Amino acid sequence: MYQLYKQSHDWLDKSRKLDFLGPLLLRLYLAPVFWLAGTNKLADMDSVISWFGNDDWGLGLPIPAFFAWAAVLTEVLGAILLVAGLAVRWISIPLMITMLVAMFAVHWPNGWQAVADPMSAFAGEGVGEAIRRLDIAKDILKEHGNYSWLTEKGSLVVSNNGIEWAFTYFVMCLVLFFNGAGRYVSVDYYLAKKFK
Repeated sequence: MYQLYKQSHDWLDKSRKLDFLGPLLLRLYLAPVFWLAGTNKLADMDSVISWFGNDDWGLGLPIPAFFAWAAVLTEVLGAILLVAGLAVRWISIPLMITMLVAMFAVHWPNGWQAVADPMSAFAGEGVGEAIRRLDIAKDILKEHGNYSWLTEKGSLVVSNNGIEWAFTYFVMCLVLFFNGAGRYVSVDYYLAKKFK
């Protein structure tokens, strides 16, 4: 038993040579998420600023222009820095803040799920109505559209717009904050080697 434990421990020690893969894949996964979020906002900043500031149908934030630009610049710059592996721990902080704002100011009323699923233990109160509307949309498409073609690559779903994805991105940024950009494939790694 001890020999098996020692062998597995030795194998795990050798596998640490590949420990750069985790942070690298997290960075490469998050970069397009933040890039698209930021550039989509950038395409219509007037609407984004209005949404950030409006109490009735938006976030109702004070100084909305400042917060809108801060979010956009954080997402776009964050994506670039994540790809390069530069200042990853530092950029993770405003990215996490952005995700916290998204979770609590935007997605919280919709519960956990990103996609409406009545079978989930985390289904929110409105999921039944969302599924009813999805069923009506499917009936319309079956009667008036090419439903088989529309669904041959996947089924139709209703976005629940819950906190699931924002929370997942927050956790991924938190891991990068504590572990850094990783070895070999990041500017941070070579800067740390040069200045240590």
